[in-house]
This record gives sequence, C-alpha cells and structure tokens, in this order.
Amino acid sequence: MRICIECDMEFDEKSPEKRRVGGLISCCVECSQETTIRYAGVQAADGKQSQATILKFKSEQDKKQYINFWQAASGLHKGKSCQLSRSTPTTPGINFQTRVGFTPTNHKGKSI
Repeated sequence: MRICIECDMEFDEKSPEKRRVGGLISCCVECSQETTIRYAGVQAADGKQSQATILKFKSEQDKKQYINFWQAASGLHKGKSCQLSRSTPTTPGINFQTRVGFTPTNHKGKSI
C-alpha cells in the first residue's frame, strides 16, 4: 500500500486498475495520467546479425498501427509465406522518429 502524492489517499500500487491506468507509481488511480509516449523496437534479419531500430511515435495509436503493419509485413507468425504472398499491406502514413539504429556487422566487425 502507498499514499498518493497528489491527494494523500492510500492505494494499492499492484492492483489491476493501477496497472491498467499506468502513470507514476506514487499516484493513485484517480490521479494517474499516462503522458509518456511509448517506444517500439523493431528488427529485420539483415545478414548474419539482425538489425534493430528503436522508434518513437507521436501517439499510442500510431505505435499500434505501425506494429500491426510490421508484424504483417515481416512475416511474424507466418514464416516465409509473407514474402511469397501478394497480399502484403501497404506502408501506413505514420509519423515516427528513429531514436536508435543498430547497423549489423559480421564476425570481423565490418558492416554488412
């Protein structure tokens, strides 16, 4: 049990309602307001190592839409059938920023 820093009411920080609402751990469900924008990490199999990229989205809806597109276009849960299929989705018009990108290297440390 914790005491909320906003309203001084006691609350359970491990309750399902608090986990659903998010926000600061020191604020109760009523005072919590999640204002952070989520990041998403995506990868592509390039060469011997995978390329990883961290993306920042303007809204949670943009993040979910991009992840749904990425899962359909990358073959997640499908295997190679996504590359052989003609039904891959078009790229959605989503605004995002690339925060961190990792360029893969081979076992000698050279870019692939």
